[in-house]
Amino acid sequence: MFDILVYLYETYYRPDACPEPAALARKLSAVGFDDVEISEALDWLNGLTEMAGTTNPALESSGTRFYIAQEVDTLGTAAVGFIQFLELAGLLTASQREIVIERALALDESPVTLGKLKIIVLMLLWSQGKEPDALMFDDLFGADEEDAAPRLLH
Repeated sequence: MFDILVYLYETYYRPDACPEPAALARKLSAVGFDDVEISEALDWLNGLTEMAGTTNPALESSGTRFYIAQEVDTLGTAAVGFIQFLELAGLLTASQREIVIERALALDESPVTLGKLKIIVLMLLWSQGKEPDALMFDDLFGADEEDAAPRLLH
């Protein structure tokens, strides 16, 4: 599914440039993506569109977000830390944070890898027609801790 999301981001500069879901499914199939993955990706994107299209002023608070145990277990500490970093750096609003959390919890995996969380953040910004700034772009496309070479102390 995440290969499809990255493909959409790279292929369609804006979400409104994407064809309707039925036509998009045919295009993705023609490119070689599996029908099950296409269905999962389109369902996930539909959920993202629904969440991103709603506005809730209560989510724009400056208060502290407390995670329940189920969220920490599903997201993992690396993902929670990355979300907090993006929010504290002013790169995600409180409502964007909640959308990222909801879309990550919608996945069928636990914990969510940092690489997949970065794609979720990227797709949220893409769906809202926003470009990540330079700091966020480096964080989103830099090497993941899990993929990075071990650091040497000397």
